[in-house]
Order: sequence, then structure tokens, then C-alpha cells
Amino acid sequence: MNRNNKNNRGVILLNVLVFSAIAVVVVTFFISWASSSIKIAKLTLYKEQAFQIAEAGIDYYRWHLAHSPNDFQDGTGASGPYSHVFYDKDGNAIGDFVLTITPPITGSTIVTIKSEGHVDEYPLITRTIQVRLAIPSFAKFAIVANDFMRFGEGTEVFGPIHSNSGIRFDGLAHNLITSAVTSFNDPDHTGNNEFGVHTHLDTSGGINDSFRILEAPSNPIQTRSDVFIAGRQFPVPQADFTGITNDLSLIKTDALANGNYLAPSGLGLKGYHIVLKTDDTYDLYKVISTYTPSYSCRSNSNPSNSDTTWGSWSIGSETFIDNIDNPANGLIFVEDDVWVDGQIDGARITIAAGVFPDNASTRKNIIINKDLLYTNYDGTDVIGLIAQQNVTVGMISNDDLRIDAALMAVNGRAGRYYYTSSCNPYHIRDSLTLYGMIGSSKRYGFAYTGGLGYNIRTIIYDANLLYGPPVSFPLTSDKYVTISWEELE
Repeated sequence: MNRNNKNNRGVILLNVLVFSAIAVVVVTFFISWASSSIKIAKLTLYKEQAFQIAEAGIDYYRWHLAHSPNDFQDGTGASGPYSHVFYDKDGNAIGDFVLTITPPITGSTIVTIKSEGHVDEYPLITRTIQVRLAIPSFAKFAIVANDFMRFGEGTEVFGPIHSNSGIRFDGLAHNLITSAVTSFNDPDHTGNNEFGVHTHLDTSGGINDSFRILEAPSNPIQTRSDVFIAGRQFPVPQADFTGITNDLSLIKTDALANGNYLAPSGLGLKGYHIVLKTDDTYDLYKVISTYTPSYSCRSNSNPSNSDTTWGSWSIGSETFIDNIDNPANGLIFVEDDVWVDGQIDGARITIAAGVFPDNASTRKNIIINKDLLYTNYDGTDVIGLIAQQNVTVGMISNDDLRIDAALMAVNGRAGRYYYTSSCNPYHIRDSLTLYGMIGSSKRYGFAYTGGLGYNIRTIIYDANLLYGPPVSFPLTSDKYVTISWEELE
């Protein structure tokens, strides 16, 4: 046999062995790759299923709260977590979700829902979603009114503003301003209708107090970013003031049950004075008399239904009653007029004033003449003041006054009365700073033309109030909305 042929056969055999080995390696690789791909695909599918099951848990409890808004125990009456089997469209059980529900703290509407999704085919895979739901309150606005509002020069507002009537704004608004009307006849001047939200501030500076043709519906809406930094919008849905009287009645019921209730102060007396303190207590006084200004000091009008002489709304004399612990449920209901000032530290307090049955001639007021302060501005400290009639700043008030609170005048107005130059030096005050919000059924205001009242008015919206309002503060809806969503690792 030819030696070359033998060598060729050896080479061919070697090549066959080499390529066979390579083929085995390649085939093994592809089998392994295919197996891994199938496994990865299954893991991806199971992870997606676990995620969808976790989402189903969130959707389920949102539905549950829509039907039982105060049930944070999944209808069981017992503490969680709560496990539910999850079925596919054919009715086959393929997994489960486990819910952990954290109810709102006192005074808040924020409920936290954590949902863990599992798949029966691969129980080691877990996807977890956490959401926070809340019911918005009237404190969603920096200022909200059921009447016309005018904001003059020197007014700077940090937060949204809304009126069910029209708004004239001549200051500086850092947030959106809205009105429920398309146009209206401004009561402060004659002429035709102007936009639901309009300004009389000239682009070159200065105020034009007469009818503004450029701010009337016959013209396009100007941007006016020098006044409306975030814009203006109208018409929008109304804010519902009709149910707040019922809220006030419920506050009285809850204060009688587990809060502090103050009965009428007595014949001839003027009401109570509450001084809040940083040690979770308050000093309580009975107001014996109020300062009586001269007739020339007072406005000729009678803006208050609850006091035909109205006077100064400033304490003349008072007597100390007691130092009292803040109530467990945060509610103080006063069946009389009440003066409020002081400072809190880590407290959530609502002070309400009213008399029932509700009668226009007997409605009660809340008065703030001295600083009312928080210690913490992270949502820890919250004060709500809800007056059946007015929330008022009296004549003898701090020249530089700061109010940290959410104010609600249910049937009246939040503001300060018109005191003439005969009230010197109290007819002109320097600055008012409000950190919180204002709700006013009637036209609000702390200043008047001619430089009377507070010359500088700074209103800073406390965004913590939106979903963490004061205890029992009126809500704008009975439905929960999602305020945050996240997947937990």
C-alpha cells in the first residue's frame, strides 16, 4: 500500500475527530444556551406574573376602600398581613398576593398599601409594590373662597388659589389661580364683565382701577407672567362649601366623646382664650371683656352677624382657668367665640367654634391677634381653626403677625375689619405672614385701599396639608387618589 495514502487516511481521521469534537462542543453549547434561554424566559414570565399579581393586590384594595373608606383591616377586623389567592381568566389558581395595610395617622388621610405578588410555579420569585392613597382636603388650596376675592398690591402668594366666583389679582402669584366662572362683573368698579381671573396691574407698573378692556372676554387671554407666574385657568369645577357645616357638627360630637369640649363661657362674658404650648398642653382663659374703641374708629358697616357692635375683637380683661392637656384625638370644640395664639411642638390640633342648631344670629368666631406658631415645618405640627362664622384678626394685633395654621371661615370671612385713622396706631399694621391655607365663604381680606390694614401680606401654602390636613378638616371628596407608587427591591 502506498505510504502517502496511509498518511492521508490518518489526516482525514484526525480531522474528523477534531471537527466531531467541535460539533459536540457547539451542539452542547446551543443545547445549554437554549435551555438557559428557556429558563430565563420562564423566570421573566414568572417575574412579570408576580408583578401583575402584586398590582392586582393594589387594585383590589383601592376597590375595597372605595366601598369601605375607613376599613384598613381588609374586612376581617383583625391585624394583617392579608393573603388572597389569585386566579387567571380561566379560574385556575396561579399565585397569591399578600397585603400589608398601614392606616392613616391621626389627622391624616394617607393610607399605605404594600402588595407582595407570588407565582405558584416559582415561589422564590416575589415582586412588591407599595402605594400611598389619600383623600384630598380643602387644604389643597392656599386660598379658597365661595365669593369674589381681590388681592391687592403687596400680596404675594405661594400656593394655588381658587374662587367659586371671580378673582382680581394685582399682586404676585407663584402657583395656579383658578375660578369657577368664565367672566364676572368686578364689584370694585363699574363697567362690563372681565375674565374670571384678571388683573388691574399695568405691565409698566401701577394700578388701573377702571374697567380693563384687555382683561375682558372680547380679547384673548394674556399670559401676564409678571402676575401669574404659573398661569390662570377658568372656568373649573366649584369647590363644595355646602357640607362643611355637617363637618363642624361632627367635630363637636367627636370632641364630646374623646376630645375637649368648652361650653358657653357664661352670661355677659365674651368667650375663651386658648394659648397653645410646646409641651402638648394649653392655657385656658375666660375673656371677661373686650377693648371698646371709639365710634369714629369703627367702620360704618356691620360685617359680623354675631356681634352688632363688633368693636375691636381685642381682649380687655381675662381670667385664668387651667392648664389642660391636648386631647387624645386632637379636637377642641368651643361653643363660644375663642381667641387663639401660642406655639406647638409635635402636635396636631383642630380648634372649632360654633353653636348648634346653626343659626345666622348666633354663629361663633375665632380671633387671632398674636403669633400662632409651629416649631416644626415638615408636617409634624398642624393647627386647624374652623369657625362657624369668621376667622378674624382684631384691631390690637401684632404689627408683624405670623399665623401658622389652616383657617376655615365656614359661613363668614377670613380677614381683618376696616379700622379708620381714628384707631391710630392700630389702623395700619406692617406685615402679615400666613403659613398654611385660608378657606373663606365670603370675601377674604386683611388690607384695604388707602393703606389701611396689613401693608405686606405673604401667604405661604403648606403643602403638607394636602393629604395630611388638620384633624377632621373638611375634605373635598370621599374618594382616594394615588399620591405615590413605587416597586420595592
